[in-house]
Amino acid sequence: MKGLRAGLVTGAADDDPSGIATYSQVGAQFGFTLGWTMILTYPLMVTVQGLSAGIGAVTGRGVAENLRRHYPLWLARTAVSMLFAANFINIGANLAAMGAALYLLIDGPQVLYAALFAIICVCLEVFVPYRRYALFLKWLTLSLFAYVAVVLAVEVPWPEALRGIFLPQFSLDARHAMALLAILGTTISPYLFFWQAAQEIEELSRRQQSRLKAEPAAAAPELARIRLDTLVGMGFSNLVALFIILATAATLHQNGVTHIETSAEAAEALRPIAGEFAFVVFSAGIIGTGMLAVPVLAGSAAYAVAELFQWPQGLNKPLKRAKAFYGTIAAATLGSVAVFLAGLDPFLMLYWSAVINGMLAAPLIAAITMMAVNPRIMGKLTAPWWMAAGGGLTAIVMAASTIAMLAL
Repeated sequence: MKGLRAGLVTGAADDDPSGIATYSQVGAQFGFTLGWTMILTYPLMVTVQGLSAGIGAVTGRGVAENLRRHYPLWLARTAVSMLFAANFINIGANLAAMGAALYLLIDGPQVLYAALFAIICVCLEVFVPYRRYALFLKWLTLSLFAYVAVVLAVEVPWPEALRGIFLPQFSLDARHAMALLAILGTTISPYLFFWQAAQEIEELSRRQQSRLKAEPAAAAPELARIRLDTLVGMGFSNLVALFIILATAATLHQNGVTHIETSAEAAEALRPIAGEFAFVVFSAGIIGTGMLAVPVLAGSAAYAVAELFQWPQGLNKPLKRAKAFYGTIAAATLGSVAVFLAGLDPFLMLYWSAVINGMLAAPLIAAITMMAVNPRIMGKLTAPWWMAAGGGLTAIVMAASTIAMLAL
């Protein structure tokens, strides 16, 4: 894991409790038939995350700061506002899922558990030095192997599962369309663009290295490392998502359980079907992935807000030098506790988060692609044509998905 950094953590954070709920519902409702979507979304994720990481490493500035510098200010303000709103809702939903998962394991007050998880996440981000915190996040990605363990513990009809993965099956009806939209919105999430770009800048700062734009002749090894990191990180993300689909398809779907709204519901439904071990591992995985994803959600919002308002920023800075940045992390995390204290339906929260992310994704991906090929921004290190083409295709796919979401 030594050469894997921002890409691995970013990919793992994509499989948050909200994502687990989506993939569980897909597996429960459709069985193995939509496994191929993990292959479809992989190149799209790799392209967009690679462009975002490249922009951060080459320019030494994050996505929001580049938007502010090179595009109308209203565009940056709108993007950051929508990102913060979506992340705020998503953090609340994830904390609620973590509290519910711990309740399933040891009983007790779900709200208190969720609040404690929020406090722990804030304290880790604010008070743990960046080097240790980045290492903590990297090792926390191992929690995702819980879903590999679940698949190994249950009986999977592999011929049927492999057909679902490699032979696309799709019906032109509202159910399949909504499932595909949910998968696209879950896997290609705007907060990941901001986070990975910011983390590449943190790595440059930690190693006291100049932005790559200032040293184009020496940039090749670093860009190669970013490409490998992104390929592995997004591959890990989609592989785990596929295992969640396989686990729920082989257990819930095969036993007639076809409606799951939250990750905790998926875990609870597993107990009578797949046994205590699968239930415990699935539930523990929800908590582990939440501990990884909540800081990424809060951190990406804080980076974006700080870049927009030109505040001192960075997890490598002490609290006294970046008070507003860390204050935004605390506000996004602790404030979101009010979301589930208000008794809002977690499924409804995830829906609106997906809608906001869907509306933001297409124009943001288009802007990132244009930045990545602009010599005025990237100097001699503009993105290759195939990445630009991939970014454009992803923007089109996300725009079509958003229109379909709003139309259905």
